[in-house]
Amino acid sequence: MANTINPSEIELFVISRIKKMRVDAGMSQASFALEMNLSYGFIGQVENPNRRAKYNLNHLNQAAKVFKCSVKDFFPENPF
Repeated sequence: MANTINPSEIELFVISRIKKMRVDAGMSQASFALEMNLSYGFIGQVENPNRRAKYNLNHLNQAAKVFKCSVKDFFPENPF
């Protein structure tokens, strides 16, 4: 299927970290999408590891604003 891809370990880590922060903050995908100025469907696709959609650097910067943290908080302390 053209819309599927195997995400890298770092992509999965970042997506998982943001999803955990979203859930810990009590935010639904829809409310997070609203804060991020993105569509609800995009957040759902990003959080589905079988879909091609991923966060880019602009998304990470906006997520850091939403969560009031540093962009580096989305990354592992050491490289894989």
